[in-house]
Order: sequence, then C-alpha cells, then structure tokens
Amino acid sequence: MIHARIQQAVALLLAVLCLLFTHLETHAAAIKEIRIADSSGDWGFPTPYRHYPRGPGYIRMSMIFDTLIWRDHTGRIPALATAWEYNPESLRYTFTLREGVQWHDGKPFTPADVLFTVQYFQKHPYSWIRFENLVTCEITGPHQVSFTLKEPYAPFLAMMETMPILPEHIWSSVEDPKTYDAPESLIGTGPYRLLDFDRAKGTYLYEAFPEYYLGQPRVERLIYIKADDPLIALLSGKADLAGIQANMVDTLTRRGMEMIQDQRGWNKKLLFNHRKEPYNTKEFRQALVYAIDRQEIIDKGHQGFGSPGSPGMLSPDHEFYTPEVYQYAYDLSKTESLLKGLGYTKGSDGFFAKEGKRLTVHLLASTLLVADRDGEIIKQQLERAGIAVDLQNQEKTSADSRIQAWDFELVLSGHGGLLGDAVVLNRTIEPDGGSITSARYDGNAELLRLLQEQIREPELEKRRALVHEIQRIYAEEIPALPLYYPQSMSAYNPAKGVRWQYTPGGVANGIPSNQNKIYLVR
Repeated sequence: MIHARIQQAVALLLAVLCLLFTHLETHAAAIKEIRIADSSGDWGFPTPYRHYPRGPGYIRMSMIFDTLIWRDHTGRIPALATAWEYNPESLRYTFTLREGVQWHDGKPFTPADVLFTVQYFQKHPYSWIRFENLVTCEITGPHQVSFTLKEPYAPFLAMMETMPILPEHIWSSVEDPKTYDAPESLIGTGPYRLLDFDRAKGTYLYEAFPEYYLGQPRVERLIYIKADDPLIALLSGKADLAGIQANMVDTLTRRGMEMIQDQRGWNKKLLFNHRKEPYNTKEFRQALVYAIDRQEIIDKGHQGFGSPGSPGMLSPDHEFYTPEVYQYAYDLSKTESLLKGLGYTKGSDGFFAKEGKRLTVHLLASTLLVADRDGEIIKQQLERAGIAVDLQNQEKTSADSRIQAWDFELVLSGHGGLLGDAVVLNRTIEPDGGSITSARYDGNAELLRLLQEQIREPELEKRRALVHEIQRIYAEEIPALPLYYPQSMSAYNPAKGVRWQYTPGGVANGIPSNQNKIYLVR
C-alpha cells in the first residue's frame, strides 16, 4: 500500500515537472518580435517576380516562399522535399515531397504545384532560375516529382535550393507576374506571412504562420526597418540584428551584443562598359586596373577592414578558388606603358590625351549596402595616374537601371553569391547572365566555352580544374575588377532568444546573409 502511494506521488511529481518544463519551453519559444535593420530598407515587394534582384530582396521573399531543399550550417537540408536522389544513367533527379504541407490559405501543397512552378518559370523566366537543360518535369508518384536533364548539370541541386515554389491555384490565372501584387500573390508555404510593406519607409512586417510544416516559428513577428546608422539602431534597441562595421565591435560587445562574421562572399567591383570604346580594348582596361590600389581603398575607405578582391572573381573562401591568376599589383609605370601603346601621350599638365583630347573617364558610383568613399578614392587614384575622372553618385536603383541599359562607362557595383556553386561565374560573366551585376562579356570564345563545360562536368576535380582556368582567363580579360571583400559582420541582441549565424556557402544561390529563416524556426 505504501509502495503504491510512493509510485503515485512520484508519477504526480513527474507530471507536474513535465507541465512546468513544457510551460518554460513554450514561454522560451514565444519571442514576440525581432527587428532587423539595414540602410536601404526597400528591397522590393517580396514575391518571386517583384523582389529587388539582389540578395536582400530574395531573403525577404524567402520568408514567404519555400524551396524543395534549403541550407543551414550543416549543408543541404530537407524543406518541401524530404529526400532526393540522382540517377546518372538516366540523368534524372527524383524528389520525395513532404506530406501534410499547407499553403497560407489552408489549401494543400501537392506535386502539381511543383510541376506548375517549373512550367510557369519556363513561360515567365525568373532571373534566379534557368531551365535550358531540362527535358521534362513529371509527377512520378502521389508525393514525388522527377526532373530529367538533357546532359549533366552540376548546379542542379543549387538551383533547387533557390527555386521558390508557387501555388498553382493562385498563379495559374496570372498573365503578368511582374505587375501582380494582389494579396493572394503573397501566399506561400514559408514560415511567415507578410502583414505590411511600406516602400517609402522601407519597412516590412511579417507574422508567423502557425501551421508551418517544420513547426510554428519561434518569433511571432519579424520586422525589417531602415536605419542609416546600425550602431545607433542596435544601442537604442530599435534593432535586434544589423550588419555592422568592424570598428563598432568593441562598443557593441560592451553592451552585451553578440558578433558574427561571414566568409568573403560579397565583393565590391568596378564594371567596364566593354561594348564602348576604348573600354572594349583589353589593354585599356588593364591600364586602368594597374592604376587602382585596392589596398588603399580598403585602408582609406574602410579603416583597413577587408581584403583585396581576386581578379579571377571567385572568393578565396570558395572551394574552387585559385590564387594562380594575374593579380595586377598597383603599378603606374604599366599604366603609362599600356596607354602609350594605345596612342595616348602625357602632357605637361600630367594628364593623358589623344588627338588633342584629354582622356576622361566617367565613373558612376552607387550606394549599396552602406555608404562609402570608394568612388572618391578611385577618382583620386586615376587622376594621380594622369586619367581625368568625372564622378557621379547615384542611389542603387537608378544606378542599376543604367547598368542594365549599358548607360555607363565605369560603374562601381557589388554583389554576393561568391560562396555558392561555381555557376556564379556564369551568372556574373556570360553575355546572357541576365543580372545587373554581370559583366555580360562576350569578348573571349574560350572563356565562354569553359563556362559551359564546367557546369556540365559532374566530376569534382575535373570541374575544379575547369574553374581554375576560367578564373585565369577572366583575370586576363578583366571585363570587371573585383576591388575588395568587406569584412562582413553583424551584431545581434542575444537576449531576444535567437542565435543568428551566417550560413557557410551562403543560402539559396550563395547569398551571404545573416538572416537564414531556418534559425527562426529551430
């Protein structure tokens, strides 16, 4: 009898402790809101066709729309697909889809949505996805879809990490996705729903989707705000996460903030309009490059926080990077020699001229993630070399429009993606790369051939050798000069209960973001 009462008492105690721990766990998971700041604010309406075509725009969209597979610090992880396999003989990828997934409007997610998405992107191209190598996409089971390729395509899984899945029951009637902004356009399967977007203020307000298939997100509301000064935003409590400059670390650490640092996945670069004389001449581009001191830009413009860019494009942190490319050490004597070889002479005023006309280059500098003095420093460097510079500053949207229209001579731009699949070289070099960050270069047939060969090569070491040669040729042709990789850092408030981190290799197609949505769920 006494033994039975002891058992009852122990069982009651365990039940109480279980309820207590469940309460504590639930309480700990219920984070009311997280506020994320950046200096730009507006990155477009967060649907696949209306987000701004840069990484932060994709990240805001990805909170709403999920992909078949995703990425965290361990590598590729299941998302809408729970498993995938590849048959090299049939060139077929097969994905097993997750059961019980709901769209935000309560409708079930099915294989038909995946098939529809592929067909819709084929009809209405989405700049982040390319299907030239796809033969068929088929539903091959009640929870299975298969993709058959024309030939091996090494970046295929990276593409599946990037392709947002659309609900057929909504998008099947949409004729112009680039103008579609009805409330239904924001229905996805992702962990968050958009409540409000204020373009003028640069703010986004998301709420957690309680039926999310990986579990209800831990953060109830996610808010993006525009903040010109991340230090003030973090210290004042206006922001809980923001990208920072390295010189802010000590101040923020003393205030209890946690610091995280990324690999070198973003670069600032100088694009040449190689369709226009004299920039269509390789020797002229090289002459300008020799006159640019990349380390001086880092030291004067960024207090020494950063590292010089590789003329071969890929980041030193990429698995296929090679240092065996021409580095263009700062050398004004080579600038002078190359320009004289092109018919320029240096006058008594110290500037080069040709046929009585002073050599003047027009440099467009755009404001990207943070304001900087890069344009001013490059102007000083080129003029020190005897090349006059007309410098114009524009905000990123206007500058990107001019890049797209080839309305520039020299332009300072930048992009991430340098840590993901080596297909980034195709996207940032090929003439049909389609991106505003692409050199869109068609001046070397061997380079273009190698770019196509490397994405068709399934063997790792053979592909690595091809990518090394691409970097070597690209550095010689230099249609764009990677200037530097900034020291990408962020600070966050750990008291809010989210442990942020940069994802090795970036998310989706290599985006170097501190905002991987998976960390808001786990």
